Amino acid sequence: MDLNVGDRIEMKKPHPCGCKNFTLLRVGMDFKIQCEGCGHQVMVPRKKVEKNIKKVLD
Repeated sequence: MDLNVGDRIEMKKPHPCGCKNFTLLRVGMDFKIQCEGCGHQVMVPRKKVEKNIKKVLD
């Protein structure tokens, strides 16, 4: 999957705050994503992120 820093993604499951949209801050073996609802940042393994992406937003 071709993802770059700054891309916005929609996940299948929402963050506990209720928002499903995240921004990619770091791309590599682990992704650093930021919730667009509350601003919380999380490091997630690449495999888990790619499996749970619903779609890439503009």
